[in-house]
Amino acid sequence: MGKAFDSIVFHGKNCDGCGDCVTACVKAKGGSDALSSRIKILPDGAGGFELALCRQCGEAKCVMNCPSGALTKNGDSGVIDWADDKCVNCLLCTVGCAYGGITYEAQIGHVIKCDQCGGQPACVAACPHDALAFSTIAGIYNSYGDKEDMFAPGLSACQGCNSELLIRHTMRRIGPNAVVAAPPGCIPGMGTVGYNGKTGAKVPIFHPLLTNTSSMLAGIRRYYERQGRDVTVVALAGDGGTVDVGFQALSGAAERGEHILYICVDNEGYMNTGMQSSGSTNYGSWTSTTPVGPSLKGKRSDGKNLPMVMMMHNCAYVATASLSHMEDYYAKLDQALETSKNGFAYVHVYAPCPSGWRFHSSKTIDICRLGVETNFIPLWEFTPKGGLRFTLPTENPRPITDYLKAIGKYRHLEPAQIEHIQHLADERLSLLSKFVRDTGARPAAE
Repeated sequence: MGKAFDSIVFHGKNCDGCGDCVTACVKAKGGSDALSSRIKILPDGAGGFELALCRQCGEAKCVMNCPSGALTKNGDSGVIDWADDKCVNCLLCTVGCAYGGITYEAQIGHVIKCDQCGGQPACVAACPHDALAFSTIAGIYNSYGDKEDMFAPGLSACQGCNSELLIRHTMRRIGPNAVVAAPPGCIPGMGTVGYNGKTGAKVPIFHPLLTNTSSMLAGIRRYYERQGRDVTVVALAGDGGTVDVGFQALSGAAERGEHILYICVDNEGYMNTGMQSSGSTNYGSWTSTTPVGPSLKGKRSDGKNLPMVMMMHNCAYVATASLSHMEDYYAKLDQALETSKNGFAYVHVYAPCPSGWRFHSSKTIDICRLGVETNFIPLWEFTPKGGLRFTLPTENPRPITDYLKAIGKYRHLEPAQIEHIQHLADERLSLLSKFVRDTGARPAAE
């Protein structure tokens, strides 16, 4: 397997062309004017802006074009390094770069390019609008990419399935010393529990009823503890088996403080059996049991806010997560794993479903990201001692309509329904904010 590298990411929709990143780069590199900046923000011709910056390409044309070997790919950092003592100023590198990332600087007499400031880019730190970000998710790939996948290849999930991505990442991190419960739903339905006596998992996995997942895991965990074995017991359960009929067992296990890691994969419906509405299905959603017609415009009631319900149980650890922000998820998974050794850990992962939500399978992570960026899905974690902490504050959220219009099950919404959804999102965020104990950054609640 190859190696992944950190990179600077540009979110053009957030850029207003202020130039703070350019000024910061000039200052960091000791230049005298904007021409000596390694980063440039240019009009895109459509009222927005685009980025001219070295992408540190994997198969860099500038490196291939360099006849003197002055440009090389750093195997540790991934940065394209430039060697002054080897450069002959032929400028063939600038011809090969499609991103305007390496340019000739007449004042100093040679080419200049981004070196990511040694892993702390000054331009990213200076951007006031979150148009620039430094993605360090490569560390997750490098740390866990070579670990064994605890599920067999070829599971029968729908194309673009968020749940399959989740379970593969989760169990790579947890490892083989685990027992998994997968109640009826999409996760066992894709073949993780197995067919005809053959399992799709490489760890012990069983198929409880929708009603008793947590109580069965509690018994298994207690058995192993009596045997003196430290085994992680994990629930990979959908919202139907968590929010609805499985809630009584979940609530009891949380109240008792059972040593369980419970992960709810919330795709807002019973997607494995025909896309019926569940307790977590949001207001206005089309499902097969909340159709859209002359008299009914989708679901009439609001979905349950189960993460907050679990917080009210005073669980040892509660968190919300989305796979659009993998660093955040892995950090919470680490915390949940540690907590589950001595208490009940609950992680609620929002999992858009291309089939049931009616969007293209290639857009799964885009939908995840829109949910977070509109504050429709706030990301937070809670412990009884520390209270609630927002882990990814969104101070200037995108309009809720950006999220709704990207999803087919909301295509029918009328203005009054959209207003209701926006009000509900604002209200929930405001309520969550009241549980924040520290003075750190937090989303705008009102």
